[in-house]
Amino acid sequence: MLSQVDIASTIKSIPWFLDLSNESLQLLTGIADVHSFNAGEVIFSEGEKHPYLYVILEGKVQLESFVPGYGSLPYLTAESLDVIGWSSLTPVVRQKTGSAVALEPTRLLAFHASTLMDLCDKDCDLGYVIMKRLANIIASRLLNHRLHLLELISCQKR
Repeated sequence: MLSQVDIASTIKSIPWFLDLSNESLQLLTGIADVHSFNAGEVIFSEGEKHPYLYVILEGKVQLESFVPGYGSLPYLTAESLDVIGWSSLTPVVRQKTGSAVALEPTRLLAFHASTLMDLCDKDCDLGYVIMKRLANIIASRLLNHRLHLLELISCQKR
């Protein structure tokens, strides 16, 4: 288990948190925890209301979506420093848009979404940076999903 000092130094090294003030970094350190998962373990499942946003510290995580007639299809292998579980920070749709499964022993920096949102509400500078980063993740995942859908459709027509 990482100490608060180790968590603080870890947070400072994560590109997602660049541009934050020392005060904001200190606030994040106070609410961060480390979660560990073994290979094959489900981190969260599509459709569930899972309360955490994660940054991968070590390991690989497969993100997958259920497609009727095809089953669960992987759409992204997330690696060190990738953020997963972003939908827990959206104000209305908090259920997971896909499932996440550890492909190998994995350590995640975990932020409870409601606590993080409270911090973002209290510290608008922090909230603005977090939401900008979140928008980039959502856009990249949407593009990734779209490309996989187009690939699936083109394979079906062959």
